[in-house]
Amino acid sequence: MTLIILGILITGYLLIATERLTNINKAAVAAFAGTVGWVLYISYGTDFLMSNHLSGYTDFLNGSVTTSDAAKNYIWHDIFLPCVAKCSEIVFFLLATMTIVEILHNNGCFDFLAVWLRTRNSRVLLWKLAVFSFIISANLDNISSTVMMLTVMNSILPRTRDRIVYGSIVVIAVNFGGALTVIGDPTTLVLWNKQAITATSYSLSLLLPCLVGFMLPTYLIGRTLNETVQLDQPTLPYRGDDTNLNVWQRLLMLFVGIGGLWFIPTFHNITKLSPFLGAFCVLSLLWVVNEVFNRNIVTVGRRISRSIPQQLQYAIIQLMLYVMGIMLAVGAVEETGALALCGEILEKYVGNIWIIGIACTFISTILDNFATAMTMVSLYDVSEIANGANPFTTSLAVNGAYWKVISYCTALGSSVFAVGSMAGIVYMQTEHVGMSWYFRHVGLRVILAGSIGLAILYLTA
Repeated sequence: MTLIILGILITGYLLIATERLTNINKAAVAAFAGTVGWVLYISYGTDFLMSNHLSGYTDFLNGSVTTSDAAKNYIWHDIFLPCVAKCSEIVFFLLATMTIVEILHNNGCFDFLAVWLRTRNSRVLLWKLAVFSFIISANLDNISSTVMMLTVMNSILPRTRDRIVYGSIVVIAVNFGGALTVIGDPTTLVLWNKQAITATSYSLSLLLPCLVGFMLPTYLIGRTLNETVQLDQPTLPYRGDDTNLNVWQRLLMLFVGIGGLWFIPTFHNITKLSPFLGAFCVLSLLWVVNEVFNRNIVTVGRRISRSIPQQLQYAIIQLMLYVMGIMLAVGAVEETGALALCGEILEKYVGNIWIIGIACTFISTILDNFATAMTMVSLYDVSEIANGANPFTTSLAVNGAYWKVISYCTALGSSVFAVGSMAGIVYMQTEHVGMSWYFRHVGLRVILAGSIGLAILYLTA
């Protein structure tokens, strides 16, 4: 049964990697693999408990005879619910941050971007897009950041060719920006919740590699551009009758939303509560401010639903379902003991985190970066360093090199073909970009920059 559950996960990964060929949504595949994996696990629950959880199950029975119902109850309370709790922490965090983005967007708090970005100098515009995307994705989820920046970009660039080129830089900057902080990407969120990394130490270690990862391709692509770029005529965004916020009110809401997200690591360090609760605190505060500023509109009943890109609406739901499905599927395989065995084999026959990282880079070029990272992160627990520990064990400590290498390499790999990340898929679907074009014009530059960044990480980790 362990082999069957593992086979379901691998089959799911193959379908996710070939999504563009099969046209089967990766979120549906992940959800199916996660649910079926746990159904099969609990069907053979007694066997798994006797081999992997004998001590805990014996204490649970307290002298009683084992039965099928007893095994299922133990799995439900002591194995499955903790797994669901881990998944929920990530999904609730994404839900809170995405709602924050929507509130800010609905009140025109990001309209300043279109004004700040406008310039006919092609290279200046490219760098502005890259830097803004990098900064925003370090604080928000990658999908929201990508859709928002692509929407702003499309509002100022009329030509399809320009949007394809500039959009590719948005994807690169978003992927590396998300890898920079513990709240910027589901992978780093998992590592943070696992207590494998701390916010400050992790960001300081990844700062220079991530900067090189997005700045070098931006510079190389900028050299291929003409001196000027054609812009659309500036127009004010239509907002109907549902907002009358002035500039200072929008700036205040932007400060509450983004500034609150910056405070989440401090909130976690002070309270030791889950980061998603900090995100919900920020969301609730921003929501109250939103209600106060728009109270007149609520009173007179003139509030209408403002248009927001459908890709953001659908991508949000798909991302949460996808993350939940992958974490459930990996959790089921982890409970069988198969991942621990794979970890022991890697440590024994490879024993080098940099080789493992390079392998993850290649895998995440096709397979989703979160699925790749989640699998590699689940191979090991955070290590308590003992005297005489080997270098591999040392790398598994809190803020150890292993966790940083996996995070950086999967972010790098997902930018090579763009299909390795949800942000890249949104870009390719929005701008109708082919993998071959992206790899020839962007992916090769990403490989060069990422290799330099990995070398920097090797020297500093």
